[in-house]
Amino acid sequence: MAKTRNAAENKAAKAEAKAASKAAAKQRRSQLWQAFQMQRKEDKRLLPYMIGAFVLIVAASVAGGVLAGGITLYLLIVLGVVLGALVAFIIFGRRAQKSVFRKAEGQTGAAAWALDNLRGKWRVTPGVAATGHFDAVHRVIGRPGVIFVAEGSPARVRPLLAQEKKRTARLIGDIPIYDVIVGNGEGEVPLSKLERHLTKLPANITVKQMDSLESKLVALGSRMGPAAMPKGPLPAQAKMKGVQRTVRRR
Repeated sequence: MAKTRNAAENKAAKAEAKAASKAAAKQRRSQLWQAFQMQRKEDKRLLPYMIGAFVLIVAASVAGGVLAGGITLYLLIVLGVVLGALVAFIIFGRRAQKSVFRKAEGQTGAAAWALDNLRGKWRVTPGVAATGHFDAVHRVIGRPGVIFVAEGSPARVRPLLAQEKKRTARLIGDIPIYDVIVGNGEGEVPLSKLERHLTKLPANITVKQMDSLESKLVALGSRMGPAAMPKGPLPAQAKMKGVQRTVRRR
């Protein structure tokens, strides 16, 4: 009886997991379709670029297959269709991402949102310091070391950056500390290029050192309360966070 009961429970658990997986896949497809429809309405060049890339790749595959002849023709056609669809999907993802960053540019909390979407092993602590004008400094721990990312008025965030660097340096010793101000002025990093800027920094510490560093800095705490975190409006397409990650996985 016990074996029968266990078998039934296992079967029910598998069926439930399968149903949950199907529901999640359906939700991702729905998100992608909504994102595509939104982007298509705003970006008139999206469809021509996607269709053009697909047609060019398929045409090149067919031409190569005709020259090769035999069964290679059919194999190259299938390969061309798959590759063309993939490239079209990548074009959609890139243009949708650019649109999101363009809308987020200059909005309160945009840098924190962009850091939350970083790919890779980054440890992000938003709002370790802020002003009453919603200027904020966010702390990022990565292979380069500690990076402070500031958003808001450069005149107001520079003193914050200096203070955070000073009190952090006392705790972490020789580990490198970098600072970035997000913006479009001289010496600033545009929001759309923030991730690229961080990934270009040299790797100075190991992942194990990152874990130890994170523990130390958590103990350091923050000089601001939760109410001081910028809560300004992010663009509507910022809700596409899950969609962007789906695009990246593919």
